[in-house]
Amino acid sequence: MSQMLALVIIILILFIGDLVAVRTKAWIPSIFVCAVLFLLGYWTFFPKDIVALAGVPPVVATMMMYLLITNMGTLLSIQELKNQWKTIVIAVSGILGIIAILFGIGTFLFGYETIIVAIPPLVGGVVSALIMSEGAKEAGLVSLSVFAIVIYVMQGFAGYPLTSIMLKKEGKRLLEQYRNGHLTIKKSENTASLENGKTELKLFKNMPEKYNTDFFKFFRLAFVGYLAYLVSTLLAPIVTVSPFVLCLLFGVISTSIGFLEKQVLQKANGFGFALMALMLFIFDGMKQATPSMMLEILYPLVGCIVLAVIGMYLFSFIVGKILKVSKEMAFAVSLTALYGFPADYIITAEVIKSLTDDEKERELLTSHMLPPMLVGGFITVTIVSVILAGFFVGLL
Repeated sequence: MSQMLALVIIILILFIGDLVAVRTKAWIPSIFVCAVLFLLGYWTFFPKDIVALAGVPPVVATMMMYLLITNMGTLLSIQELKNQWKTIVIAVSGILGIIAILFGIGTFLFGYETIIVAIPPLVGGVVSALIMSEGAKEAGLVSLSVFAIVIYVMQGFAGYPLTSIMLKKEGKRLLEQYRNGHLTIKKSENTASLENGKTELKLFKNMPEKYNTDFFKFFRLAFVGYLAYLVSTLLAPIVTVSPFVLCLLFGVISTSIGFLEKQVLQKANGFGFALMALMLFIFDGMKQATPSMMLEILYPLVGCIVLAVIGMYLFSFIVGKILKVSKEMAFAVSLTALYGFPADYIITAEVIKSLTDDEKERELLTSHMLPPMLVGGFITVTIVSVILAGFFVGLL
């Protein structure tokens, strides 16, 4: 297959995903449709390296992840992060729900080793899945080594539609309150200057605007991403911190001090391309799941995911009640454990777009729903899951 044909096919899949999401008003999220189509493609005529062949090898996806996650940090202020303490508590409670139900019930159904391998990928991303896969392989558990990857790849099939349903219910509730005059748009520190990047860049206030080119925006974004990487390597002998966690944190700090403007990647005209590259890298993971492998591990796969979702719902519902957070929002936040970034951003944006065409109402929904979804995704997938994987791999 030629490079350009590979590129055309995989971008067509992304477009079909968008089309279905728009037609169904986000009841069927684009990321779910794309995942199914990639799986069918790998089972039929796709070359296994179709994503790399099209021009998005893992190294490009990693670069885009640094840029995108730093850019996501610019959406949150330090004050907004403090305001999200309830989100952090709910996200952690959802993970505790997964652990409690899987150890309490899953161990009897699927065995101790299966549950040990399943939990970190279920609450995390590719890093924790790879840690458990390698650990299982070294312990001589070949099928469980594959299981760790497949459960990471397949858990989104439960997470995507459930999250979409929860967010739509939450969005309708918020819109009703807003239209009745009981809810106002949350104003962040820099809302007034969102449209005007110049006023946000306190560190460059004396620089003429004509020098703030797209490449200068990219440079500052890459520089902040590099600082995050540098700090993670310096901390490595003492404590393991994912550079992507630091990218989010550094994005928040650099926006607060006026080094980056909010949504800098959008303003540099690079957001769409970066998101496309990262999504393709995620779907690249589908090539691991062959039909025979899926049949072999179908029972523990479905069982673990169902039990995990039940555990998340029960714990997030109870904690949400205590913290006075709606059960829909609490469940949606805990569900971010099943996919993380960028799916949490994509699904939330799709739902907001589907609920209203009014810009003010979209701003209201974004201010209430996007920060908790982003923070929830980073707490579960990036921080907690890697810590869990490091601990659980020693139990094999």
